Amino acid sequence: QVQVTESGGGLEQAGGSLRLSCTISGFSIDDWAMAWFRQAPGKEREGVTCISRGATATVYVDSVKGRFTISRDNAKNALYLQMNSLKPEDTAVYFCAAIRGPIGLCRLDWSYRTWGQGTQVTVSS
Repeated sequence: QVQVTESGGGLEQAGGSLRLSCTISGFSIDDWAMAWFRQAPGKEREGVTCISRGATATVYVDSVKGRFTISRDNAKNALYLQMNSLKPEDTAVYFCAAIRGPIGLCRLDWSYRTWGQGTQVTVSS
């Protein structure tokens, strides 16, 4: 049974930082590209960033480039998102996601799977 738990969200002031974590059990993430998605109230789910198998490639949506950093620890079966210089428009529920993919490539328009409830990030101005 797959269990995914996102954590690390909270209320932060604009300009602050948060580090999200995603722990996964039930399968090994070694052969999976991983990603973070977010969904703000009244908006569609948006791909924020992805990281390839082997962590050799990353992709970021333009709005978070230079502020967010995705990383993975296959030994811990975990995914992370370091978010700096937070803005009110980053307010959303953040989900981690996975898809089987090739080494060295990930894309945000792939059909990732999500399992968890997400973690709420709220940025005040």
